[in-house]
Amino acid sequence: MINNVVLVGRLTKDAELRYTPSNVAVATFTLAVNRPFKNEAGEREADFIQCVIWRQAAENLANWAKKGSLIGITGTIQTRNYENQQGQRVYVTEVIANHFQLLESRSSQQNQGYQDNHGEYGNQGGNFQNGNNQGYQSPFDATPQQGSFFQGQTTNPMDISDDDLPF
Repeated sequence: MINNVVLVGRLTKDAELRYTPSNVAVATFTLAVNRPFKNEAGEREADFIQCVIWRQAAENLANWAKKGSLIGITGTIQTRNYENQQGQRVYVTEVIANHFQLLESRSSQQNQGYQDNHGEYGNQGGNFQNGNNQGYQSPFDATPQQGSFFQGQTTNPMDISDDDLPF
């Protein structure tokens, strides 16, 4: 059986971080994911997907990702049900995320522009990098640093003709 989910979207609000009675962190959040097509009016619609993430990854998500953050998650779909106060059976379908990744830096969120693509957070504990590493230079930064391979070149090293692309 295969149950694998990969989503990219924006947080609709800050993740809600709580702890179980045995002190295990759990965060719930809603991810707005654009549909791959536009409606009759030419507008793009979105699905709002309920997600849950556990343990260290939940704490990392609550600390680093805020409302509007563009994130990618991997996980599984899970269904559960319970009886509400009126005695009705309620069915819930949600994504249980086991890994998430920030897909834009904080400065690009504030400036609404693209700067870096880094910052990876997962349940593995040691798989934690923040985007503010000393000495880190984004491969997409157009200003070469001293000692850089591209230092002194006046053209963008990524100038590639569309005819040269294999797709």
